[in-house]
Amino acid sequence: MAGDGGLAIEARGVVRRFGPVEALRGLDITVPYGQVTALVGANGAGKTTLLLILATLLAPDAGTVRIAGHDALARPAEARDALGWMPDAFGVYDQLTVDEYLGFFADAYGLPKQERPRRIRALLSLVHLDDHLGRPVHALSRGQKQRLGMARALVHRPRVLLLDEPASGLDPRSRIELRDLLRSLAADGVAVLVSSHILSELEEIADRVVLVDHGRTAGDHAMAEITGTSARVRWRIRSLDPEPLASALARELEELPWVQAADVAGGAEVGPLTEGEAAGLLARLVAAGVPVSGLAPAGSALESAYLAMTENRR
Repeated sequence: MAGDGGLAIEARGVVRRFGPVEALRGLDITVPYGQVTALVGANGAGKTTLLLILATLLAPDAGTVRIAGHDALARPAEARDALGWMPDAFGVYDQLTVDEYLGFFADAYGLPKQERPRRIRALLSLVHLDDHLGRPVHALSRGQKQRLGMARALVHRPRVLLLDEPASGLDPRSRIELRDLLRSLAADGVAVLVSSHILSELEEIADRVVLVDHGRTAGDHAMAEITGTSARVRWRIRSLDPEPLASALARELEELPWVQAADVAGGAEVGPLTEGEAAGLLARLVAAGVPVSGLAPAGSALESAYLAMTENRR
């Protein structure tokens, strides 16, 4: 069963070269059922190359890949039956209506004819396009086409879902709906691997994060490890009077050599600090008479982990 807690994706030692460029350099990744796994890395880190290999659309030069228990290199057709794939950019058949478009893929996956109309209506409702039934694909906005692409990826009820920048072009409400949909799919036992540059949203969606850098796995963590109270992030402090804040911070940071501060409008940004360290700093600033009007994280813990991983690029 998809929700048995096993591995939906297991890739080991994956290598892929494009001429002299080595895009993947022995990358390892595992993705369990029933969880959302975030794939995070800089541009050129190898994320899309990896996803294309997992989707059986690109062959690796070395390594092993198993999808839903199937050897994706030796038996790609069986792996594809278990896969739903949504690339960053995909073509749509503009001459078709949205239901004809989904019907085409339902036919390609061999869904029984009597099941297709009900399945198509359910998918359009799931991605909030049910009021576009019968409308041409070319009339959809970019964000609506993204949602149609999600419906296409789910047409055959895959056990494994690969998503490359699925929130691209989506408005804020649609992004929230996408987050809820992915959490719902994971709750039903689907394995979701999602790559995105919107790290704050990945932090809300994902159970795990795999960090990729220069074609290798740079880290594999439960999201709770990164976002827990012991995680160090930058904090923004606002004050009714920035001058005493600056003076007090200069004194405080003499005893915190690993912490850096920068002036921002209406206050300062300091870090990295844990929640406990930030609370202690706040208490000392207030005791020193600084009129503090606000203290909040300046960025997400996942962003901090990403920046730490990529700081050697500068």
